[in-house]
Amino acid sequence: MGKMTKRRKANSELLGDKKGYSLEEAINQVENFAKTKFDETVELHMKLNIDPKSSDQMVRGKAVLPHGTGKKIKIAVFCKGENLQKAQALGADYVGAEDLIEKVSKGLMDFDSVIATPDMMRDLSKLGKVLGPRGLMPSPKTGTVTQDVEKVINEVRAGRVEFKSDKQGGIHVGFGKRSFGKEKLMENAKYIMDAINHAKPSTIKGDFFKSLSISTTMGPGLKISL
Repeated sequence: MGKMTKRRKANSELLGDKKGYSLEEAINQVENFAKTKFDETVELHMKLNIDPKSSDQMVRGKAVLPHGTGKKIKIAVFCKGENLQKAQALGADYVGAEDLIEKVSKGLMDFDSVIATPDMMRDLSKLGKVLGPRGLMPSPKTGTVTQDVEKVINEVRAGRVEFKSDKQGGIHVGFGKRSFGKEKLMENAKYIMDAINHAKPSTIKGDFFKSLSISTTMGPGLKISL
């Protein structure tokens, strides 16, 4: 417990009583946070000016980050025929059709990204209760329902992230590792922000972002002045 308190104390002394930062200032501060034993993920947290209960105000999309996420992504691909061979040749972690659906329904969940071909979606709907709550259900909106499994596997490996607004109208997304340094983190953050802005529903009038903050896995949240 002592270490945790020490780190918290160091971080709160560093931040003082400043209430809001620019995006750049916040990313600069991340470098100065008390060190941890592992390479923390840097996360963006935002609250959007949407009605989460309204299905036409759901915000969902993807961004391929210029510097990747720093995380090894495990990929599950649901497909048949020649796509099966393509996905296997590219070394996707789990590849299959009904057999893979069966395994997942029995508890296999060791993957971070799911891709499916359109002909698998009817069968895959059986896994809605398993994949849905984890934000893993493939969708044409994020490009994860596709005939071009090759392209999407390569994108995921290159550092593609998906985002989706939650029941509170928030989006929480990791955009790199602390070791990336401020320039790479700044570029990645801008890509994500642009992609989210691009996914703004046409029914929304006025400001899209209600609040915005940056944090690391173990560090405090820094509020961004909008």
